[in-house]
Amino acid sequence: MTAETDTRAGPDTRLGASYAACEDARIERLEQILRRLPHVMRILATIRDLDLPDAWLVSGGIYQSVWNVLTGRPHLHGIKDFDIIYFDGSDLSWEAEDTVIRMVSAALPDLAPLLEVRNQARVHLWYEKRFGHPCRPLDCSMDALTTYAARTHAVAARLSADDGLLLHAPFGLANLFAMRLVPNYGRENKQTYAEKAERMKALWPELEVIAWR
Repeated sequence: MTAETDTRAGPDTRLGASYAACEDARIERLEQILRRLPHVMRILATIRDLDLPDAWLVSGGIYQSVWNVLTGRPHLHGIKDFDIIYFDGSDLSWEAEDTVIRMVSAALPDLAPLLEVRNQARVHLWYEKRFGHPCRPLDCSMDALTTYAARTHAVAARLSADDGLLLHAPFGLANLFAMRLVPNYGRENKQTYAEKAERMKALWPELEVIAWR
């Protein structure tokens, strides 16, 4: 995929400044960007059509896509995966989650290597083993966004039945458009934050990284 033509070559200074634009303007711009990315829209349409409960595309597949547009890079530059989350508390087994993973991959075979599908209802079952500290059971998919290592990461999108684009960003979108990585102190994620910041700074040198205090 080639880069979308854009007159900017870095952060959007107007949308990135909380006092210079309202959140509605940032939401409108984010929707414009996502709708121009065919692979993103295919992912959103697929998870909608598969009728996964409380399903959203979140995090890197959104904010990194925006950064690539702002900096004129190829659409898939630096994107490690597209995180698809859903919430199904009726079956917390790995087998049930794996069935959903396989179903989504089958629906998007060309993107399958880049898809990471996770049931947020069972995150607390494996979180401590992976990150070294426990995680309370989550209440819904959007509850997960408040636990991300960076506030900038907390952004989600999904399509409604009538093709409306629903966007959710509990900490707002100014940091996304400013290309500014800001810690989320709601959870002890200092090491995870540092690791992600190092990787992203190498891929997007324009990124401003706010140090974990």
